[in-house]
Amino acid sequence: MGEKNEMKRIGANDLLRFILELWALVAFGYWGLNQSFGLINYVLMILLPVLVAVLWGVFAVPNDPSRSGGAPVPVPGTIRLLLEFLIFGSAFLALYWGGLFYLSLVFISLVIIHYILARERIRWLLNTKSQSRASGTTSSM
Repeated sequence: MGEKNEMKRIGANDLLRFILELWALVAFGYWGLNQSFGLINYVLMILLPVLVAVLWGVFAVPNDPSRSGGAPVPVPGTIRLLLEFLIFGSAFLALYWGGLFYLSLVFISLVIIHYILARERIRWLLNTKSQSRASGTTSSM
């Protein structure tokens, strides 16, 4: 009730990041479709992007300013950054190995530009621990 209803401003780098995320999903689908497994290619074309999207959406840093703030599985900022690098790097390789050499170079160049422009977010991620670690709670099995 007492909360201020503010809309987050979307900047050009946020838009670039969103486009790169979609591009990565398409790259994984393209790679899956172009394997030599017959009908399984169609399963890979759908399954790989879904798996990557789930990983991207589930493992998050609480209160990440570039996201909605929610974190289904809270992780430290360094883990999130490594996950992003792994996904974008794998998407680059999927494009490259898929025979799209120049497109893969454009993709990875835009990824590098995005992270140069997002240096404040990177600094924030590197200095952020996961919510559960910061609060001192642990889970027991």
